[in-house]
Amino acid sequence: MRLAIEQAERVKGSTYPNPPVGAVILDADGQVAGVGGTQPPGGPHAEVMALRDAGHRAAGGTAVVTLEPCNHHGRTPPCVDALVAAGVSRVVYAVGDPNPVAAGGSARMADAGIEVTAGVLADEVSRGPLREWLHKQRTGLPHVTWKFATSVDGRSAAADGSSQWITSEAARADVHRRRAVAEAIVVGTGTVFFDDPALTARLPDGTLADRQPLRVVVGEREVSSDSKVLNDDSRTMVIRTHDPHEVIRSLADRTDVLVEGGPTLAGAFLRAGVVNRILAYVAPILLGGPITAVDDVGVLSIAHAQRWRFDGIEAIGPDVLLSLVPN
Repeated sequence: MRLAIEQAERVKGSTYPNPPVGAVILDADGQVAGVGGTQPPGGPHAEVMALRDAGHRAAGGTAVVTLEPCNHHGRTPPCVDALVAAGVSRVVYAVGDPNPVAAGGSARMADAGIEVTAGVLADEVSRGPLREWLHKQRTGLPHVTWKFATSVDGRSAAADGSSQWITSEAARADVHRRRAVAEAIVVGTGTVFFDDPALTARLPDGTLADRQPLRVVVGEREVSSDSKVLNDDSRTMVIRTHDPHEVIRSLADRTDVLVEGGPTLAGAFLRAGVVNRILAYVAPILLGGPITAVDDVGVLSIAHAQRWRFDGIEAIGPDVLLSLVPN
């Protein structure tokens, strides 16, 4: 299953509106015979890719999939048909399909005489490659992650406003990797005015990644036509509002949204309760000064503090990446 998760992570960001799914085929002796991930819309799903890779070795073997194989005919035929036709004897999956249109694969395979096991590493898959897609299925809204870099004392810039670079090259590379699989990046007009970011996803050599997120600028101030965020590296949407709910509604056709704006925008999104995850890159430096990572979040006393819990802590070079979700 962890090999299937790796396959899912590889295709994440390229499968929308389909989920990023990974699959592994084991032959009758339990050896890996084929691997695959869901292709871009209209292309084969993960199970079909893995079956093609396995060929005749799939017969009598086991299919291991991160999501319950689909049981409906959309742009492609049902994956359960391909598994039955290949003659696999067992299917193991992590997470049941919450989409009522596509669900039912488990029962269909059982009726065909295939042994089915569900729930293997379901938590790792739910918190990993399927996190954003599952949220979209539950709520109908995009999953919103607030991402920021900070000193260990919570400062996003030094007293003179300089902020390049708080975190290490390794942390910045991780940010670009996440940008490349996100569908939109949101900043405020203040960030555009003061920092003039390009908001692109770049490879370690500095060239543009194949996939670029939609760049979203929020606020009522005019954005200069010379701003990097308006260049031809990616598409840009300007939303004339200060209302985070309106921003989310404008991005309702997306699944994975990153909020990368400054402290004012972050505070507004946190006060509105629309942040589903926090990714904090914390550097082992002290800056002091008045420029904090986030402005007012509506907390007047410790009794009313927003409570979050860690769901991941990772060392990245000399820095630490903290992942938090609402408590």
